[in-house]
Amino acid sequence: MKTDIEIAQEAVLSPIVTVADQLGIKEDDLELYGKYKAKISEEYMESIKNKPDGKLILVTAINPTPAGEGKTTVSIGLGQAFGKLGKNAILALREPSLGPCFGIKGGAAGGGYSQVVPMEELNLHFTGDFHAITSANNLLAALLDNHIQQGNQLGIDPRQIVWKRCLDMNDRVLRNVVVGLGNKADGMVREDHFVITVASEIMAILCLAADMKDLKERFGRIIVAYNYKGEPVTAADINAVGAMAALLKDAIKPNLIQTLEHTPALIHGGPFANIAHGCNSVRATKAALKMADYVITEAGFGADLGAEKFFDIKCRIADLKPDAVVLVATIRALKYNGGIEKSKLSEENLEALQKGIVNLEKHIENLQKYRVPIVVTLNSFVSDTSTEIDYVRQFCEAKDCEFAVSKVWEKGGEGGAELANKVLNVIENKKSDFRLLYEDSLSLKEKIEAVAREIYGARSVFYVPAVDVQLRKLEELGFGDMPVCMAKTQYSLSDDPTLLGRPENFDITVRDVYVSAGAGFVVVLTGTVMTMPGLPKEPAAYRIDVNDNGVITGLF
Repeated sequence: MKTDIEIAQEAVLSPIVTVADQLGIKEDDLELYGKYKAKISEEYMESIKNKPDGKLILVTAINPTPAGEGKTTVSIGLGQAFGKLGKNAILALREPSLGPCFGIKGGAAGGGYSQVVPMEELNLHFTGDFHAITSANNLLAALLDNHIQQGNQLGIDPRQIVWKRCLDMNDRVLRNVVVGLGNKADGMVREDHFVITVASEIMAILCLAADMKDLKERFGRIIVAYNYKGEPVTAADINAVGAMAALLKDAIKPNLIQTLEHTPALIHGGPFANIAHGCNSVRATKAALKMADYVITEAGFGADLGAEKFFDIKCRIADLKPDAVVLVATIRALKYNGGIEKSKLSEENLEALQKGIVNLEKHIENLQKYRVPIVVTLNSFVSDTSTEIDYVRQFCEAKDCEFAVSKVWEKGGEGGAELANKVLNVIENKKSDFRLLYEDSLSLKEKIEAVAREIYGARSVFYVPAVDVQLRKLEELGFGDMPVCMAKTQYSLSDDPTLLGRPENFDITVRDVYVSAGAGFVVVLTGTVMTMPGLPKEPAAYRIDVNDNGVITGLF
């Protein structure tokens, strides 16, 4: 059996100008990064603003397990399937982070015969967007420390610096560091912290900004510290906005690549859904809606994280109204949720499936609260039996969901025809009546508890004492009307990664909150989730290499 990277390396790619031509984009509207990838010019983005919107389809999933769900693979396969059916479709997806590529998860370009290419370039440096975001973030940190060193005219309290440096790599030793050691000229000694680039506020701003003007305005609102009076100090106050924006002049433009079957794909932005808002950029999604009749996008990790944030943050801020949701599951993952160890997931086990399907059930119930029609799809494995598939089909249909089996890993677009037809049927015959989970007018605690109770199924929310003080301060500063961005383990509906299936009678613990004023949401840290991941005992980096001819191996 060929690996994903072998399949990708054997693919015959179309020149990106040919892919763009499918969308009516001329070569002059592209900024080429070699033969097979390009950025979309600002002039073209402006020229399509008044075109009618296509239909927006969100792909999400059950909670991830070691058995794998294949959400990105299904997204790409669905886009290819639309092409097989003669439909004008485009993908709008996130860029992969280097952290999981070299850590535990591997690449994020799909799999099998449903991939976006060039796969190696996408998973590594791509067009440099993440490097630009990292540089802008750390420029702001450098300007902040320099301001303090050069006299601290704003009276910044070094004990109340909230801006963190970032790096797009899993590096646990950078979570808590001390900077400024050495001589007086080396800066003030203080505690500092790093987050992974995909969890930085700069990433969130890039993904939520409408244009350069909006980007700069959001940069200006970033709170970097508080002064001795307890008042916020912003990036605008330390005169950082212009230089930061200059670093992102190109990164703000969406990237165009293709699938193995030459379906166009806009790949832009990459926040994680467990510690950030988990969606590709608003610019890419809105541009895609003008370029094609059907837009397939995805939100990270399970629906309790990615889909909730797609709806309650991205759709709220960008005024998007999705037309359908595809909910991805696998027989293997459902059996894992039913208590079966990974080594035995290939064996038929209806009892375990019946126990584990409660995880899928909860995600269906959650998505139905947003009043968007749902299609459940099983990402097919050769070990799936007809008895198991029929059980899941009947279960989903009883929940008023359409159901389809996806074989896109094995067959590409052809294997997604059943799913594509079900999605088309839903869009044509079931009206989306999208609504948000909570209103802006609720207090921050009410919003946190709405997500915890309604989406996670928590009994109650426990706040560590300092959080009560932080929440009151944020509301006093005028941030109470913002949505909340919940940081939580992706492996469970609860904040305990060991509680699989559909946990009951559990509490959510909120250990910290802070405002991302430029992004426009309040971040809520629950449980033990970290904004700077660490590497596993056997990192994926051990398996990655490049031969004498420059061919990369081991990248998923």
